[in-house]
Amino acid sequence: MKITQVNVEVFTYPTRRSVDAAGHAHPGEESLAKMAMLRIATEDGVEGYAFGAPELIRPHIIDSFVRKVLIGQNVMDREKIWQDLAHWQRGSASQLTDRALALVEQALWDWAGRKFKQPVHKLIGGYRDKVLAYGSTMCGDDLPGGLSTPEEYGRFAEQLVARGYKAIKLHTWMPPISFAPDPKMDVRACAAVREAVGPDIALMLDGYHWYSRTDALYIGRELEKLNFAWFEEPMMEESAESYAWLAANLDIPVLGPESLGGKYMSRASWVGQGACDILRAGVAGVGGIAPCLKVAHLAESYGMHCEIHGNGAANLAVVGAIKNCDWYERGLLHPFLNYDDVPAYLNSIVDPMDSDGYVHLPDRPGLGEDINFAYIETNTVNRY
Repeated sequence: MKITQVNVEVFTYPTRRSVDAAGHAHPGEESLAKMAMLRIATEDGVEGYAFGAPELIRPHIIDSFVRKVLIGQNVMDREKIWQDLAHWQRGSASQLTDRALALVEQALWDWAGRKFKQPVHKLIGGYRDKVLAYGSTMCGDDLPGGLSTPEEYGRFAEQLVARGYKAIKLHTWMPPISFAPDPKMDVRACAAVREAVGPDIALMLDGYHWYSRTDALYIGRELEKLNFAWFEEPMMEESAESYAWLAANLDIPVLGPESLGGKYMSRASWVGQGACDILRAGVAGVGGIAPCLKVAHLAESYGMHCEIHGNGAANLAVVGAIKNCDWYERGLLHPFLNYDDVPAYLNSIVDPMDSDGYVHLPDRPGLGEDINFAYIETNTVNRY
């Protein structure tokens, strides 16, 4: 079945999420944001879809790379298409990113699920139908009643446990917050959450990402006293040697890499260098669902877990198809926002959570997103 069309619709939708000067998400006043929907169609009229930031798939990217590679190809040849697209990254890496590759590949998987009337997690593995979620907080802020003090983290953690979460991951304070970074404040927030939720809730920390070895070691040893489940990205991930040193000097599992480029190859290097105890990959970060599965299977072959980074339909599909992953990341969460509010361009969220803390894998065909096509049509501001 040949691909005949590749199109993008950019539309607006209301949101209460804003970003600070460093790009970290926080609550804000309601405003209009933009989203892009990639649409891949075949000669039989079946379509697959993927959502992403408009800057990832600008008209130049679609014309110069995506259409050039996809039009006329067999839509089932996902690996060939992905490899051909990845080839074009050389010399154009600043334009054709791994996140753009991921959007194209997600749309191809969504097409397959819709064509064969199967959820993608069944097509790629089908290991489970539900998974425990951890509540992943937004970064710390300076909003009274939000996440501005260790005590506020503790109170929010109590709310998350009451909602059903069996695990919580803290994102602590980052610049431009005036006092950040501060290792002792990070530890105080972690201690406040542990005191608030008791010993039976799994806790993780994903704090400032540019700490020194000595600061990271201090935080890690304090987390060991608090019985945290893992320690994530406290240093620049380009230095696998620093992470190997940290993992060798801590008992708490070190998890990574999260934001490091290099697709699945960089993850293999981390395993080979002993730079982590738990491997990390997300669909957007490594270039797609299949590359993310490659990382998970690599980890499995070394007897390691691979915790999937981020929320959303594609990451949930991967979690549903592998054994060596304990959690689904549900977030980002904040006292001022309700994660269960449905975005205007969907009819329902893809990852509702029950009172026992489980997210059930969607049974809708494709990636499982219940798309509000009428809303998108009405609010489209650009097509190409």
